Formats: sequence, structure tokens, C-alpha cells
Amino acid sequence: MGNLKITLKKSTIKSKKEQKATVEALGLRKIGSSVTQKDNPQIRGMIKKVEHLLQVEEI
Repeated sequence: MGNLKITLKKSTIKSKKEQKATVEALGLRKIGSSVTQKDNPQIRGMIKKVEHLLQVEEI
């Protein structure tokens, strides 16, 4: 499996606590910040929970 570039595109202000925690666990803090994560089922599950806030690209 490869890597994923994950970018926070929307604010977490009106999101639920669980969604905010998931975004933070992915390593994202501010809008526009990006991280590179390994592509595995755990990361894919986290992305699925907050996909409306993120942009994901395969690297």
C-alpha cells in the first residue's frame, strides 16, 4: 500500500467532539494543513468518518 496526502478543507467548529478528535488524531490542526499517512484500514476508517471535512490524494 502507498501513502495518502490528507488536507483539512473545512472547519471543525460545528463538528461533533468525536469528529474533532478524529481530525486531530490524523495530525491536522488548521484549515489547509496537510499530512502524509500510510494507506491502511485504520487510516481509511478515520477518513471515512470525517470525509466531508477533508481532501484525500493518493501518493
